[in-house]
Amino acid sequence: MDASIQKPLLGAPDSAYQTFPLIFPAPSLVLSFSYRTLQNKRLFLAVFAAVLGNFNFGYALVYTSPVIPALETSNIPALKITRVEQSWFGSVFTLGAAAGGLSAMLLNDRLGRKLSIMFSAVPSAVGYAFMGSAQGVWMLLLGRLLTGYAGGVTAASIPVYISEISHPGVRGVLGACPQIMAVLGSLILYALGLKLSWRWLAVAGEVPVLTMIILLCFMPNSPRFLISKGKDDEAVRVLRWLRGQNTDFHREFEQIKESVRQQSRRISCAEIKDPFIYKPILIAVLMRFLQQLSGVTPILVYLQSIFQSTAVILKPEYDAAIVGGVRLASVLIAAFSMDKAGRKILLFVSAGIMLASNLILGLYIHYTSLPSHNSTTTIVNGTLLSPESLTAKPSGYITLIPLVATMLFIMGYAMGWGPITWLLMSEILPLKARGVASGLCVLVSWLTAFALTRFFLLVVQDFGLEVPFLFFAVICAGNLLFTGCCVPETKGRSLEQIESYFRTGRRSFMRNHI
Repeated sequence: MDASIQKPLLGAPDSAYQTFPLIFPAPSLVLSFSYRTLQNKRLFLAVFAAVLGNFNFGYALVYTSPVIPALETSNIPALKITRVEQSWFGSVFTLGAAAGGLSAMLLNDRLGRKLSIMFSAVPSAVGYAFMGSAQGVWMLLLGRLLTGYAGGVTAASIPVYISEISHPGVRGVLGACPQIMAVLGSLILYALGLKLSWRWLAVAGEVPVLTMIILLCFMPNSPRFLISKGKDDEAVRVLRWLRGQNTDFHREFEQIKESVRQQSRRISCAEIKDPFIYKPILIAVLMRFLQQLSGVTPILVYLQSIFQSTAVILKPEYDAAIVGGVRLASVLIAAFSMDKAGRKILLFVSAGIMLASNLILGLYIHYTSLPSHNSTTTIVNGTLLSPESLTAKPSGYITLIPLVATMLFIMGYAMGWGPITWLLMSEILPLKARGVASGLCVLVSWLTAFALTRFFLLVVQDFGLEVPFLFFAVICAGNLLFTGCCVPETKGRSLEQIESYFRTGRRSFMRNHI
């Protein structure tokens, strides 16, 4: 699963918008407070300790990319992986992440955000140990399941922890860190894959896990969680530690306490029938569903195998590393430009780029392929597809088309459908339904990712590599239509304006308020 599912609840820069319904002081006081907070290195240290979990998530997600080709030629018979085992090896991570995301809803309330993140280190470390010492495919699958579970917990816990310890003046900047660190983790995995064997890649994965749990031992719980448990004195001490002695942390404490009181009310079953409730939930769930159907997770999970099958002029492992670098650069650009453009225009551009790249790649594979994909000669030593039988061996710079198309896809995804789906979810979901609705979105997202990664290789084997990419192109075309018909523009709108829009359906509430 793509690291984008870890995008936190970010607020728009407009003063009328707040991710949480707090009553903040005047803008001059906020700026002054934010400036002092920026000088407080403890806050940034706490964020860094937490986002190491996102780094590990990104690392573990794409672990299969260099490992599957290595296992196809393994000298150990018990580790020589079959096509069905490859599909399970790639997809079981997302199944574990679905379970982890759901369990995090309970863990966050019972243990707290910090302890939930620390708890994720246990299955992650055990999972890497299983994969690093694997003597059979079952150990690899169990390791992937455990690291996936840990990834699901961190995906649900870390953004909440960061948003709750950060001051509103820096929440937007720090909120981009989970996604950036997840993408960085994937890039480091691709880079290490150039030099390390698959067993040592698993050993290297233990390093950020152990570093994270050691640093978090010295970090505080979030003030919001402490207040929700009645530990007001400890919450005040934590705010003093995070903000500094000379800041107005008592004022922030009162704001958080009032917010916790307002959010304590749970949604009833009868209220779900209200269009104000079910319409934004339906939009958020469909966005998560369509985001995964665009193909980002199977492309990342099987990246090196895809390049191996398309006979790119460069070595597949180098192609994967290049794409990882482009992905990181794209996420960095998107993180600092997302609030300068409208949500819908970025979603349109993103879907258009993904549509073009998937279509180009699908047509390239189709027109450089031999007529038959069902010949028994298309599978050699368990590789994804044999270039000798599937392709007509294109030569020269034309073989760079798959690499360029994949780079464009990753860039397009990072511009819109990756981060904005999470941002819109935080903006349109009613506050009292956010917990349940967010869990539903996570479940739909991971189960869709599991289905795609589970059957991707099998579809390729039976119908050819171009079929999945042409399917992804059709989905991206559907994303364009969905954006135009169903997604509201929320840039510069307050939560009250967005709520009024869903209550009445009158677009006048969404105009002239930028």
